Amino acid sequence: MKIVIAPNAFKNSLPAAAVAAALEEGIRRGGYTGALVCRPVGDGGDGTGSLLAQYLGAEQVVAEVADPLGRTIRAAFGWIEATGTAIIEMADASGLRLLQPEEYDPLHASTRGCGQLITAALNQGARELLLCIGGSATVDGGTGLLKALGLQLYDVEGSPLSSLPADLVTLHSIDSSGLDPRLHDVTITILCDVKNHLLGAKGAAAVFGPQKGAGAGEVLQLEAALQQWRKVVLQTTGTDMDVLESSGAAGGVAAGLAAFCKVHIVDGIDYFLKKTGFEQELEGAGWVITGEGAIDHQTLEGKAPFGVAVLARRKDIPVIGIAGKVPEGPDAELEAYFSQLISINEQPATLEEAIRQTRPNLVKTGEKIGAVLEKIRNNSKKDPGVSGKAWK
Repeated sequence: MKIVIAPNAFKNSLPAAAVAAALEEGIRRGGYTGALVCRPVGDGGDGTGSLLAQYLGAEQVVAEVADPLGRTIRAAFGWIEATGTAIIEMADASGLRLLQPEEYDPLHASTRGCGQLITAALNQGARELLLCIGGSATVDGGTGLLKALGLQLYDVEGSPLSSLPADLVTLHSIDSSGLDPRLHDVTITILCDVKNHLLGAKGAAAVFGPQKGAGAGEVLQLEAALQQWRKVVLQTTGTDMDVLESSGAAGGVAAGLAAFCKVHIVDGIDYFLKKTGFEQELEGAGWVITGEGAIDHQTLEGKAPFGVAVLARRKDIPVIGIAGKVPEGPDAELEAYFSQLISINEQPATLEEAIRQTRPNLVKTGEKIGAVLEKIRNNSKKDPGVSGKAWK
């Protein structure tokens, strides 16, 4: 009875591979003696790029780029020479994790560094870009990225905009003639884990702005900036960025790129699972364990545990979902995909304390799961009819 351990990262705590390792350690401590396979997953969020690079055997190419506040850092992208594929993790250049909490500044944080990584990939000879856009520190509509690639933005007096996205409210005209011509010959696939549009109550500013340090007044400023960005882009290109599903992802990066480049916006977890051959790993599996920081109704909108559960349930493999937070009572919609939902936090704790204790709590949870699954494994030897419903 093989167990496949396929968690996503626990946000602000552990990357997916570390989550899988902690669960594996606990399950073995719990006495489970059957086969175990660790297959950490990503859905476009922070860490997806590094996992893709690992699974696809990419080498690392390092470039000097600007961090969200313009400081020079070194960041890498994955490179597959045979196919001319570059795997770019936006958070490596423009990520929130590159800043201290007191530095969060979405009115001035820029995606320029991610654009510089794209340029480095083009210099390498890239014919395909896989862009994982989770974990950004930015709500600039992709303007910093596009400026790094040659787009020019001007106010009504013809002066270039210098401070983005704060200055976007003064945007009057766009000149795309200087965009890197190599972009015409490159396929850009954007892996997304959200479906938010660019504007409105569920848009980039309102939803993601506060996560990146924006107060109520700054959210209004960001919304006004993105509205002007959308208006002038529509006048210039005929493309309405707000119509596009997932256009608000990464503070509007998906919207900006879609307006000026050939892009394919894909469901991140579905693309990841297909690209890495995850379904083949399910052959012979008796259980799948997945999870992330929280499992709730948002999980069903395309988050990694949902994508894993869908594939597993198609093969009638029971799925255990583990998270820092799960619904307190029964939930029929989640139960349609997860045989068991388990919180790793047994005692009430502050968010900060829960984050600090993530790894030991994952190990403890793994121990309990391992003990139960070893019992089921032994019983299944005596009675082959024992299944996932035997969990008690």
